[in-house]
Amino acid sequence: MSNAPFTPGQTITMAHGSGGKAMHQLIESLFVATFDDPQLSQLEDQARFYFAEMTGAGDRLAFTTDSYVVDPLFFPGGDIGQLAVTGTVNDLAVGGARPLYLSCGMIIEEGLPIETLQAVAQSMKRSAETAGVSIVTGDTKVVPRGACDKLFINTAGVGVIPAGIQIEAGGAKPGDAILINGYLGDHGAAIVDARGELAMESQIETDCQPLNHLIADMLAVCPDIRCLRDATRGGLATVLNEFAAAGNCCMQIEEQALPIRTEVRGICEILGLDPLYLANEGKLVAVVPAQAVDALLDLMRAHPAGAHSAAIGCVAGAPAGRVLIKTAFGSQRIVDTLIGEQLPRIC
Repeated sequence: MSNAPFTPGQTITMAHGSGGKAMHQLIESLFVATFDDPQLSQLEDQARFYFAEMTGAGDRLAFTTDSYVVDPLFFPGGDIGQLAVTGTVNDLAVGGARPLYLSCGMIIEEGLPIETLQAVAQSMKRSAETAGVSIVTGDTKVVPRGACDKLFINTAGVGVIPAGIQIEAGGAKPGDAILINGYLGDHGAAIVDARGELAMESQIETDCQPLNHLIADMLAVCPDIRCLRDATRGGLATVLNEFAAAGNCCMQIEEQALPIRTEVRGICEILGLDPLYLANEGKLVAVVPAQAVDALLDLMRAHPAGAHSAAIGCVAGAPAGRVLIKTAFGSQRIVDTLIGEQLPRIC
């Protein structure tokens, strides 16, 4: 008989969520062994930290949580595990925080192949190493067939914000510039491709990537970045509308300045989608003082996460609370907040 904890073809059963031997085997042999973190390996009901270690890195804590229900679990260039780590890391980073620790909550449908769960856990481990964070605590629940769709993941994250950094959604000022770090809509297009909704000749991969290292470099060049968000569900349009509403100002962008792949534009035309609202998983939107634009763009374009960075517009005083786009024909139109859902279960 093999000494391996799991056999080929084995699937998740209700026993793996019962609190008994099967559950402990799953947690210890799969999650603890894969994530390989000293805090997690203690199997306490919480992770514990010394305040001195955290206060040495900043003067405020940042805390966030998100849940991931993407369909399918694996798609071009990524998977739900990568999303779960990267998405939470980025939510911390866009507040100016240095991400440190993550939790991981798994809701697993009975019948999920254990090989699938192993692949997701390995992806989470790689993503955490890339971002420089630790997965230090977690929880596992198993639900009957049909009670969820294969696998849902919740991750929460803790980070530390350095003194002097004050990034807020309402911080934009007239005259500021709007920057993004690359192509828009790649993640949404990758999910469309993975769902087989189009017979695409060229595969578009998700843009899923951690942004914390890029943001740290940006803050070193420009500590007074006004606003910063990652453009996930709802895309660029939603982020800009949030900035405009919070700052009681107008966000003005230019259609011809937006970096969008030809393939993504084609998908949008076929399916009647707007790339401004397509989800991204590795794109930031920054509002910065105009005098910092050149230095920031030079830095961003030299970074692996920002090779196609661009200045796409500016902030104006009026009409307050609006986002306007100058079209390729020279006219202007309002870019409103997304109504409904363009693509469900995108992340």
